Amino acid sequence: MIGVGIGCRKGVTGAEIADLVRRALSEAGVDGPVALFSTDRKADEKGLFDAAQLLNMPLVLVKEEALRAVAGAVATCSSRVEALFGLPSIAETAALAGAGSGAKLILPRLSAGGVTCAVAARPEIFPGTR
Repeated sequence: MIGVGIGCRKGVTGAEIADLVRRALSEAGVDGPVALFSTDRKADEKGLFDAAQLLNMPLVLVKEEALRAVAGAVATCSSRVEALFGLPSIAETAALAGAGSGAKLILPRLSAGGVTCAVAARPEIFPGTR
């Protein structure tokens, strides 16, 4: 499974999220089974669910403890996210947690228009992981 982690500001549209996900997957050169992941604290964020529908991909909301468990493997850190969530990056931790045990980042966090996105996979799934 290739995990696409998403972070977003409140009120971002599904189209804005979907656009960044498409860009991230293109930049990463990813083709294969992909799922979207974010923090369960974003359960009321309509844009996430709209993006999943637009992309025809499942959306999984990950518990905070699973995000904390992979926080040491991130490549970037947002002081804003750290202040709000106590995590260095929602996008990167969600991608890593979603991709499974031993996952590595394929593409570190991208950011555009209030949306962040990162891509991760286990090395045996995507040999180009870092």
